[in-house]
Amino acid sequence: MEAPCSPPTAGKFVVVGGGIAGVTCAEQLAISFPSEDILLITASPVIKAVTNFKQVSKVLEEFDVEEQPSTMLENRFPNIKVIESGVKQLKSKEHCILTEDGNQHTYKKLCLCAGAKPKLICEGNPYVLGIRDTDSAQEFQKQLTKAKRIMIIGNGGIALELVYEIEGCEVIWVIKDKAIGNTFFDAGAAEFLTSKLIDEKPEAKIAQKRTRYTTEGRKKEAQTRANAGNIGSALGPDWHEGLDLKGTKEFSHKIHIETMCEVKKIYLQEEFRISEKKSLSFPRDHHDQSVTTDKEIWPVYVELTNEKIFGCDFIVSATGVTPNTEPFLCGNNFDVGEDGGLKVDDHMHTSLPDIYAAGDICTASWHPSPVWLQMRLWTQARQMGWYAAKCMAAASVGESIDMDFSFELFAHVTKFFNYKVVLLGKYNAQGLGSNHELLLRCTKGQEYIKAILQNGRMMGAVLIGETDLEETFENLILNQMNLSAYGEDLLDPNIDIEDYFD
Repeated sequence: MEAPCSPPTAGKFVVVGGGIAGVTCAEQLAISFPSEDILLITASPVIKAVTNFKQVSKVLEEFDVEEQPSTMLENRFPNIKVIESGVKQLKSKEHCILTEDGNQHTYKKLCLCAGAKPKLICEGNPYVLGIRDTDSAQEFQKQLTKAKRIMIIGNGGIALELVYEIEGCEVIWVIKDKAIGNTFFDAGAAEFLTSKLIDEKPEAKIAQKRTRYTTEGRKKEAQTRANAGNIGSALGPDWHEGLDLKGTKEFSHKIHIETMCEVKKIYLQEEFRISEKKSLSFPRDHHDQSVTTDKEIWPVYVELTNEKIFGCDFIVSATGVTPNTEPFLCGNNFDVGEDGGLKVDDHMHTSLPDIYAAGDICTASWHPSPVWLQMRLWTQARQMGWYAAKCMAAASVGESIDMDFSFELFAHVTKFFNYKVVLLGKYNAQGLGSNHELLLRCTKGQEYIKAILQNGRMMGAVLIGETDLEETFENLILNQMNLSAYGEDLLDPNIDIEDYFD
């Protein structure tokens, strides 16, 4: 018999999830209420902390993501109490949360930041790996040392990084779009980056400034406890640094891209032998269309929707994530978005009283600024976690609060293929229909600049390389100045447009 929940008046601020959104939210609550205990419930023995935070411009920010033991968080904020346990059940009517360790916690305000888990192309196949957290990245590295050929399915950030980082192993990259990196780029930017894939990589790795704390020591016990369930938080932007991603062969890059297709069927070795189908050898170069049957025997075979079949050592499933709502939905009437996330309003409040959500688990359901969109990224997890804490604090003392400025403009800075990449606003003309124009400037191997204009006003931009245009473009999008008069000159390299607009 479970102990009954204590009355809500005895409740605390409770945050679920040890990723960036949850930790940021708990830290912010701890600062706002220094004399109150803040509970952070997390299933993993390590938490993700934001370090080296830099506000690059009004809305662009850069930071490092570091894995730390949860004790470090408790040392920094003595009023944060970390409970290392998964959530068993949420009783929203009683304002009470039950954890796997058999305890109950009464909350006055609750923020759910349980993140998302990888969508696997097929569950329970030992040759299919999903990469989402440190543990799965280490497992991947272990498998790769024995691999001669792998297949990568997916076209998001993790797939892009992997394809660039893997050496000494044939890679067949399967994407459902026409061009790589469809979430981030149009075909032009993809083409600009693809040329970099074909070039050999520079030898020297630049030393990264992120330090790492791995879960090795405590992992064994955690693993048995959580039976290796999907408990890790998402990877940081430099997750592949410090992992030596080398296969068995002695060449740098061998990549073959199959576009406009998906996985139709996966065969284990024996099933494939019985099927009497033929698999293809690795295409020698992309101009050579002659098809030869593969003599090699592989542990697993993949049939694609374009009828081609390739054998490989294993498959990496990097096809995106689904919000981790499962333990919270049972018995609670949450409004859920089409993408499976908990719907939140412009104060990060879910449809249930005193329950907020932030980061990958939530679906932004307010009427957004015309140049903002939700994307399940580190930067948004941090912004949402911070803002949710502010909203919880204001609500608990009966104050109202304005929407945070970071939701005015979508802005993200990252690195792909060693290029700096800045995405601003509706950078892929999302939702603008055909009523827009593009301005492009591209210097092969150096920079790629795209501005999206609608009715003479800038709505979005993609900047690849060291362009130094991010602040100017950010201002032009925010102030919605009419740029019709400048026409093509806007991107003329001989005109310093920063002189125009500062």
